[in-house]
Amino acid sequence: MISRYARNLHELEAKGRLRALTPLERCDAGHLVYQGSRKHLNLSSNDYLGLGQDEMLLQRFYKRLEKEGGENRVFAAASSRLLTGDSLAAHRLESDLVKAYGTESVLLFNSGYHANIGILPALFRKGDLILSDKLNHASIHDGLRLSRADHKRFRHGDYEQLHWLLSKNRKRYDQVVIVSESVFSMDGDEADLKALLRLKYEFDVRLYLDEAHGVGVFGEKGLGKAEEKGVLSEIDFLVGTFGKALASIGAFVCCSKEIHDYLVNHSRSLIFTTGLPPVTLNWNQFVFQHMLGMTRERQYLHELSMQLRHALTDEGVATRGSTNIVPVLMGSDRKALDLAKSMRELGLLVLPVRPPTVPEGTARLRLSLCANMQWKDLQKIPAQIAAMTAGENSA
Repeated sequence: MISRYARNLHELEAKGRLRALTPLERCDAGHLVYQGSRKHLNLSSNDYLGLGQDEMLLQRFYKRLEKEGGENRVFAAASSRLLTGDSLAAHRLESDLVKAYGTESVLLFNSGYHANIGILPALFRKGDLILSDKLNHASIHDGLRLSRADHKRFRHGDYEQLHWLLSKNRKRYDQVVIVSESVFSMDGDEADLKALLRLKYEFDVRLYLDEAHGVGVFGEKGLGKAEEKGVLSEIDFLVGTFGKALASIGAFVCCSKEIHDYLVNHSRSLIFTTGLPPVTLNWNQFVFQHMLGMTRERQYLHELSMQLRHALTDEGVATRGSTNIVPVLMGSDRKALDLAKSMRELGLLVLPVRPPTVPEGTARLRLSLCANMQWKDLQKIPAQIAAMTAGENSA
């Protein structure tokens, strides 16, 4: 008899949704070697500022480590932070983040996933309500499931529906929190922070903002969309990550000292996880300080993204959003797979995004632009996509 696991894998393959791990070899800026073959332009990376392939920056970091020595070079924490896995490096990084964000306190997590599945269940319990945008990241949805609080999802960016939900439910609950990303990773669009804040004040609720795709890319200092909109101090829980534009691993939440201390005592994904190693924490501090001054690169990335989006639209290719994440909408899984294959044959690595990552019928390619790319490498892509999707895609 075929096991249920094998049956599921067969079903995924038949639908064009079977996923597999693929080793990659990184080479020069913006490129990698895919499956041991030719060099490809990497259009599927979250290394938005190109820091992960900045060899000179890496050399500067290693030289500093060698000079400082001691625990800064250690590759293992070997314990939870609440046992012996804490370090001076962790506290230095948290201190730098507090200063940059102008917040009362910051607490580190091992990843954005750890943050979202650890913060929401710790802070919100039975008698509370969490209202979450339907297109929030899977880690947020998992955090909702782990929480004992009631939760409801509102239609993506539909703040009229959110207002209705708050009007209907606010008085029934002790605490209510609105949860949203600032930049949505699959559509490349942005939350309306001013609208969310109006609802926060009107209904006396908390606002939880995931800036995973905003940190590094937006704002004068790269602190994210909340900085760009001038509302940093109004966000109750601001979650940022080192795993994308900051080319590392780890995450953090900006919050009050009271919330910091509460999470230290109640957030299971913090309490029961080995801490980040000092060498990683030192890299995070080093690269964060470097990122603060990358205003020119942020502006260049914005201009490059707008140039590509306009060129796609001019070619009649359906896209959406307003950031450096530029989706090409295909609809069916098979069409997305076929287009991704055709693009690989042209030396362009862009991986198809299919359900359940995106809603049914919205399979797409996600063109992710980084600041170490050049327009000369991108300018032919809109016409190439238009030619390959003739008759299937319309703006």
